[in-house]
Amino acid sequence: MKPRSFRLAASSVCLAATTLIAATAAPAQAGPDDVRRGAPSAPSTVGPVLAATDRLASVVAGALADPATRGRLVPAVTAGPVDLLAVRLDARTERAARSANQAVLAAKGLPATSGSVLRLRLGHENMAAALTRAEVPLVAAAPTDDATTTVTGHDPAGGQVVLDPVRLPARPVLVVEVDVARAMERGLAQVRQELAARNLTAARPAARTQAGYWATKVNAVRLGDDKEPWIKGGAEIFTVVTGFGLDGKATASIVEMPYLDNDGTVYHPNQLLVHFNGYKYNLADVVMWEDDGDTNYRDLAKALITALLTIVDQGVYTPLVNAIIDAMPASWWTDDPDYVDSWYTLSTGSSGRLHGAAANGWMDVAPYWVQPL
Repeated sequence: MKPRSFRLAASSVCLAATTLIAATAAPAQAGPDDVRRGAPSAPSTVGPVLAATDRLASVVAGALADPATRGRLVPAVTAGPVDLLAVRLDARTERAARSANQAVLAAKGLPATSGSVLRLRLGHENMAAALTRAEVPLVAAAPTDDATTTVTGHDPAGGQVVLDPVRLPARPVLVVEVDVARAMERGLAQVRQELAARNLTAARPAARTQAGYWATKVNAVRLGDDKEPWIKGGAEIFTVVTGFGLDGKATASIVEMPYLDNDGTVYHPNQLLVHFNGYKYNLADVVMWEDDGDTNYRDLAKALITALLTIVDQGVYTPLVNAIIDAMPASWWTDDPDYVDSWYTLSTGSSGRLHGAAANGWMDVAPYWVQPL
């Protein structure tokens, strides 16, 4: 599956990647000059998530030097991603996996009791055939930046191999990455709790709910195609829906869109996106983001709370998109998380195809009457 990222600067990355692919039709293979011997280490400029997963990748690679370990692990990974805290390797690798998992949980603002969020997967489905021929794979950490120019592959024989993130390597690669779906489920639950604790979620008044209410239903959605690196795993899309509650306070709700697996693909989710029964005005705004692995959910909650508490009801609806975007840390415009697109002033009457303000996607929406039980 093609992963997803939709930064505003994606068009220039796409052009460069397309040009490079056209110039090199055959898969790239690391040459002798690309192998650097010595103790592997992550670049000093990387974030804490990539630093932790890269260290773990080097340890996993060392474990794969043992043929018996390869014989157990490789078939499992070929069949599907494996939980790195559940798989049984050697004691050193298991210790490293636990340590890396705790580092990633801390970096993502998740409780230390959140459980495993690390997994090992095949870099690309086309690599399965090479593994069945018993070729020894490299092990690499999934980058958290789509603009990365090199990827470090750790060789079980020692040293590192520099891989091109655009061209698919001839040698198979196993990828250590954050299980973003699992981390996002736990992280967004935490964000919802913090918003609710500050009374920044739209209330659901019983009287209006009993009479039914209008909602906005997403019939179809498509996000832009920007040709991400082969090594990046699938990110997860979530949407922040904002409006003014019945008390006039700005509110936010978080909507997950786990079906958005591929860019450039039309999905028909029939998903309810906006519930208007908790809003003062007949309008709401939508900001869509993706988590590529680096999202700190504690920081996300703080940013949303800061933005919502500074907005004052002027007696007429004011779009909230800009306030939400402006509250996000500057680092979130690199890859953690990515801004996807935004839709202003959806109403109970919104219908048809709505293109996002950033021109990165569109949604086909329709009004939907939610019947009372």
